[in-house]
Amino acid sequence: MAKMTTDEHAASIQAGYSFEGPAVNLGAALVDDQVFPAAQVRLPLRMMNRHGLVAGATGTGKTITLQLMAEQLSNQGVPVFVSDVKGDLTGLSTAGTASEKLTARTASVGMEWSAKSFPVEYYSLGGEGTGIPIRATISSFGPLLLSRIMELNETQESCLQLIFHYADTKDLELFDLKDLRAVIQHLTSDEGKAELEELGGVSKATAGVILRELVTLQAQGMDAFFGEPEFDTVELLRQSPDGRGVISALELPTLMQKPLLFSTFMIWLLADLFSELPEVGDAEKPKLVFFLDEAHLLFNGASKAFLTSITTTVRLIRSKGVGVFFVTQTPKDVPADVLGQLANRIQHALRAFTPDDAKALKSTISTFPTSQYDLEHALTQAGTGEAVVTVMNEKGAPTPVAWTRMWSPESTMGPSNEQTISEIVAASALMQVYGTSVDRESAFEKLSGGGAPTAGPATVSTGGSVAARVPAAGQTQAEIDAAARSIEESILGRPSSIPNSAPAPGADDYAMPEAPEATKSAPRRQTRPPAAPQKADNPLMDMALQAANLFGREMLRGMFGTKRRRR
Repeated sequence: MAKMTTDEHAASIQAGYSFEGPAVNLGAALVDDQVFPAAQVRLPLRMMNRHGLVAGATGTGKTITLQLMAEQLSNQGVPVFVSDVKGDLTGLSTAGTASEKLTARTASVGMEWSAKSFPVEYYSLGGEGTGIPIRATISSFGPLLLSRIMELNETQESCLQLIFHYADTKDLELFDLKDLRAVIQHLTSDEGKAELEELGGVSKATAGVILRELVTLQAQGMDAFFGEPEFDTVELLRQSPDGRGVISALELPTLMQKPLLFSTFMIWLLADLFSELPEVGDAEKPKLVFFLDEAHLLFNGASKAFLTSITTTVRLIRSKGVGVFFVTQTPKDVPADVLGQLANRIQHALRAFTPDDAKALKSTISTFPTSQYDLEHALTQAGTGEAVVTVMNEKGAPTPVAWTRMWSPESTMGPSNEQTISEIVAASALMQVYGTSVDRESAFEKLSGGGAPTAGPATVSTGGSVAARVPAAGQTQAEIDAAARSIEESILGRPSSIPNSAPAPGADDYAMPEAPEATKSAPRRQTRPPAAPQKADNPLMDMALQAANLFGREMLRGMFGTKRRRR
């Protein structure tokens, strides 16, 4: 490759990142220690679903880059999901503060900076933290993902799948850990001994191992995550009343104590979204973008089956309009099969202090396109807030490698104060729906012969859930119904069946009846009535598309063992 002059190099970068459609601005090109504000480095919105990697050593600015991208996506109406490990991303709720240093930096990279706050919804796994509790039922989570959390071997995993099958055939609802424990205890008892033998392939010893692992999970407090009301992933697709995408931030205060729960939960979210969303191909902008911090936790100690499932999920979910960005320290943290699908690369500085570091640096350099830069120098000498970038352009080709001085977030770069977060959560649209756990009659009660449980005290809060159609404070029922109709049409691919004057089911969908019948079944809540059939322009083509979409959904459900969500 012929060596370019500084100006020619900057001009080639400017041309390579000039896109016709909307894009996320990352920063200005840096060539020969000179910043070129006219050479803006950008990432096309329509290519966000080609996934990406944000990598770099500790302290190089990965979290700030994540915050910057989340802000710009929100401004363009794209919902975002972020995992907040250190609590720094709570700053999205508070407008930034201008300073002389900040103003000088943003001006130098061609950014018109103004202080802004963003619509953020805070979540926590099972209520461990300040945010809205996210729960999943055992049956929805499925045997493969549960095996991952319990660190079962392949034989034990296959036995757990048979136990799930037994529970399904006997109408034993698995909502929480005590339900699954009750089923296994029944099978290993004298009363259930014959049924255990009928299952085949499940020995009493193996069932005992699984039972002990369940007890361990409960001792670690993980039973708070499993149960009802189950979180509906449609909540992640919302826009705020001003049209900006809602940023869903999952706080993880106990990540290092429960890394497997976090990583497996992320896959559950992606699998659930995949099964719900229709095929959209390459849309003008994504429906949702995930940023998975500490991405190495997804892959550490994962079985071959689990890694295959992750790879397949990442590959297929692109066509659903969902982008996934892995955030980690080095590209080697991500398996090669997954890394090969990440078209957008934002690489902050790497440190080469050890022989292993030097090897990782050479491996990283080999994954970039041919460049005018000395990439070894760029990747080791880039300052904080700088990154080496290459993305996929609108034609599906890689852009020129660009050493980039990044833009700055417009919200606070650091945590918001605790009072601000608490007020946001207390006034949340979703606390009324998901704030209080519910314990309906299920396998535990049926096998123990006890009466149906009762619900805990009601949580007093506002509405605003599109899944339950509960309006937030200051929001009318018509407005929340309009939002619910829009998302339902997006998911189902047909006109919504929710009428303009539809009554709102609200949190009562989750409340226990005063005197539930002993024989009552416990299906997943149905927040939307079935839509009326509509006449297709081309019945044969419509049937073929529906069949193909259904096949893809069922294939992924089969891989993870997750259960169909009723709509």
